[in-house]
Amino acid sequence: MNAMEKRFPTRISFRRGQVDMTHGSGGRAMAQLIEELFIKHFDNDLLRQGNDQALFTPPAGRLVMSTDGHVVSPLFFPGGDIGSLSVHGTINDVAMSGARPLYLSAGFILEEGFPLADLERIVVSMAEASRAAGVPVVTGDTKVVERGKGDGVFITTTGVGVVPEGLEISGANARPGDVILVSGPIGDHGVAIMSSRENLAFETAIVSDSAALHELIADMVTAVPEIHCLRDPTRGGLAATLNEIAYQSRVGMRLEEDDIPLRPEVDAACELLGLDPLYVANEGKLVAICPADKADALLNVMQAHDLGHETAIIGEVIEDDMGFVTMDTGFGGTRIVDWLAGEQLPRIC
Repeated sequence: MNAMEKRFPTRISFRRGQVDMTHGSGGRAMAQLIEELFIKHFDNDLLRQGNDQALFTPPAGRLVMSTDGHVVSPLFFPGGDIGSLSVHGTINDVAMSGARPLYLSAGFILEEGFPLADLERIVVSMAEASRAAGVPVVTGDTKVVERGKGDGVFITTTGVGVVPEGLEISGANARPGDVILVSGPIGDHGVAIMSSRENLAFETAIVSDSAALHELIADMVTAVPEIHCLRDPTRGGLAATLNEIAYQSRVGMRLEEDDIPLRPEVDAACELLGLDPLYVANEGKLVAICPADKADALLNVMQAHDLGHETAIIGEVIEDDMGFVTMDTGFGGTRIVDWLAGEQLPRIC
C-alpha cells in the first residue's frame, strides 16, 4: 500500500460523484480532492511544496501581475471551456505589457452538487493549456458554497510575469500618426458562446478563438520593440478596447471598416442575433499600435506566426482632444464607434 492509499483508503469517484460541502471544509475530503484532482493534473515542483504560497526566485526584469475572474456561461463551448479560458485570459493580460508570463495561481469557487466529472474535465483542460503555454499553475485555493448559491464553478486566475528593462508598452502610449493592427478576425469567441446558449446551428461551425498569445507577442517585441500599445479585445470587443486606449492616450482613432477582418459566418451570426461585431468579445486576438514606419515590419512578423497569420492594418491614431473613435464605413460614410452602453453579451469570459 502506497502513501496515498494509506492516507485515503477510498478513492474519489469522479465519474459519479458530486462536490459536497466537505470538499471545502479544510478536512480529509478537501485534502483528498486537492491530491487526487488538482495536484495530479497541475503537478510541478512549486506546487509540490505543499504550502499556502509558492516560493520562487524571479528572473531579472520588472515584475508584472494580473488577475481575472471567469464566470463564463456555458462552462463548455465550441473551442474551449472555462478551464482553458482562465489560463489563456490571464496569460494574455500579463503578456500585453510585453512580459514573459512565469506562473499562475488558480482559485475555484465550487457549488455543492456540481458533478465531479465536469470539475475533472475543467481541471484537465486547464492543465493542458498551462503545459502547452509553458506557464505552470503553482498555487491555488478551493472554496465550496451551498447548493443554489453559486453557478457550478467560478475560477479566478492570477498571473506573474517579467518584462525586460527598457520595454515600455502601455495603453497611454498611442501617438498621432501611429498605425493600428489587429491579429485576426474579430468576434469568434462571443458568437461561439452565444450560439451555445441559444442552441443555434450554423452551416459552418463557429468556435472560440481562445488562445495564449505570449509567444506571438515575444516575436513582436523582439522584432519591433518600439510597439506603443498592446491590448486583447475581450469584454466589449474591439470597440471598447480602442476607446480605452484613446482615453488613456488622449488621442482619437480612425478605422476603415473594410479592413477589419471578420469571418462571413460570424458576420451572418451577428446579424441574426442583432449584435455589432465590433463589440463582441475575443479571447485569442490582440490589438497592436506602433509608429507608422514600423507597421510593415510588425505586420510581417505577426503574419508569420500561426496566431497572427490573418493580421490586418485597420486604421490610424489621430489628434483629437475628445478621444473619439470613428470608422469610415463600406458605404462611404463615417460613424462614431462609441463606448458600449450596457452589456451586449453578459458572462462571455
